[in-house]
Amino acid sequence: MNMHDIQISLLRGVCQIPAYVAFEKDFFKDEGINLQIAIEPTAWQVPHKLETDLSQFAIFPWTRVAAAEEQGIPLVTVAGSGHEEAAIIVRKGMNIKDVKSVAIPQRGGMKDLTAMGLLESLGWQDIEQIRQPSGDGAIIAFFGMGTDAASMIEPYATMLEEMGVGRIVKRTGDIWPGAPGCSLSTTWDFVKREPDIVYAMVKAFVRGHEYVKQNPDEVCDIARKYIGVNPGFIRAALKNNHPDIDAIRSEESMNKILSLMIKLGYIKKMPSNYLTLEYVDRVKQDLGI
Repeated sequence: MNMHDIQISLLRGVCQIPAYVAFEKDFFKDEGINLQIAIEPTAWQVPHKLETDLSQFAIFPWTRVAAAEEQGIPLVTVAGSGHEEAAIIVRKGMNIKDVKSVAIPQRGGMKDLTAMGLLESLGWQDIEQIRQPSGDGAIIAFFGMGTDAASMIEPYATMLEEMGVGRIVKRTGDIWPGAPGCSLSTTWDFVKREPDIVYAMVKAFVRGHEYVKQNPDEVCDIARKYIGVNPGFIRAALKNNHPDIDAIRSEESMNKILSLMIKLGYIKKMPSNYLTLEYVDRVKQDLGI
């Protein structure tokens, strides 16, 4: 079997677990992929790495894939992963109506959009929004008592709740049921040039996804060294937030999110060419899922 050298950009979170597992269990090697992992400090740097071929694949917010279309960067999501992945956490013992500030990462990701979508329903239209350069920044701002609330992905929200620091008050699914978050993506140029490699990557990733469902305790221990938190927190987070390769089929929720992005001025019009279900469908059929 000819091995193909591929680099994938990953972040840290529950949404990335299928990739961690597929790598550790050699599923990518099984499919002829010699995979190198790059753990990126923040999602907003990833489109440039894909555009310049520093990475050929990434798991990062599908909203950034969709927004890249207007910037002339032809990205495409080929499989779901994150599912209702962001949460709003409020300081323990604080009433929602007493919140005066919320930490939110840079514009365009699901942590940001979940916060923006929930501001009105939480009665937070006039509270101070403390923008941070990354999701880690929002977590630190909250943990360091710089804000009363913060938007973050799992397992960090569950971790802070279980540590007694705060409580989760809303999740992405409360406004956009089934909404995808970070998803497996590449460029259209790579899809057209190397369709067999795209298929192999999706197949290995889907195998990782299925392994997560069947072996939650083992995969939480695998994820620990990538995410950097105790496996118990990861296991607890999986009860409410789990990867889903089919999350990218949630068309109604995705269109609502894109409409909010237009309203907020993040994009000017609805993107039309940021997603393909071809590879997930083929892999699921071939694996009998």
